[in-house]
Amino acid sequence: MRRKRPQLVLTAVTTVLLLGACDRQSSEPPAAAATGSDTSPAQAVATAMPAALPRSAAPEGARVFFITPADGATIANPVTVEFGIEGLSLARAGDNTPMTGHHHLLIDTELPDLGSPIPADENHVHFGDARTSTQLTLAPGEHTLQLLLGDYLHIPHDPPVMSETITINVQ
Repeated sequence: MRRKRPQLVLTAVTTVLLLGACDRQSSEPPAAAATGSDTSPAQAVATAMPAALPRSAAPEGARVFFITPADGATIANPVTVEFGIEGLSLARAGDNTPMTGHHHLLIDTELPDLGSPIPADENHVHFGDARTSTQLTLAPGEHTLQLLLGDYLHIPHDPPVMSETITINVQ
């Protein structure tokens, strides 16, 4: 019985840390972990987590996509980004309702490890409150955007539900 308790504690700590990462404003980078290191809470949890994490199932045909901006658009700050979803419902981080998830916006980065929680930093913006839009201020120039749906623990679904990568030019 005692051997199960540390796993339960790790799960509770994981949930608290990941939910805390989603409660921040989407445009502000996450604070360093309480240890005073440069590691974000999601990164600290990811390194403390067991190698094999359960992944929530996604139905065939589920998808996320950009409503705005359009691929190739030239726009000015603030950049309004609207997310669409089909085949799954949105739920807040921590809500383990089957066939749900929440958006993560990847800015100027590649896909993260699909078997681990999605990082929380300036390139991986979490919307754990189940929002479907945001406004960003981006440096002038070309930027790539991609959506990746995460489950209640910010882990991509199986199969992963992600948008095509779009490119925008900010004036």
